[in-house]
Formats: sequence, C-alpha cells, structure tokens
Amino acid sequence: MKELVEKINAKAAEFAKNAEAQVVKGNKAAGARARKAALELMKDLKEFRKVSVEASK
Repeated sequence: MKELVEKINAKAAEFAKNAEAQVVKGNKAAGARARKAALELMKDLKEFRKVSVEASK
C-alpha cells in the first residue's frame, strides 16, 4: 500500500506541474499531459480505496 501512495503522490505532482504550465503559460501540450495524469491518478485513487477498505476489514 505504501508503494501505491508513493505512486499517487508522484502522479499528483506531475498533474500539478503540468496544470500550472497550462494555466500560467498557456502551454497546450502541458494541458494534455495534465489530463492524462488526472485519468491515471483517478485509477490509482480507486485502487487505493479498494486496498484501503480491504485492509480495514
């Protein structure tokens, strides 16, 4: 589970960096990277929820 949390933190940082580049600098490619990171982050968060619920049983 620790590895999953580290993966989520890395994806969140990647998303934040690219979203910032899109908003501040108007970088369209960064927007695409931010959207991709958001989708991957969503999948990882769902996996975390599943693992967390199992661990609490």
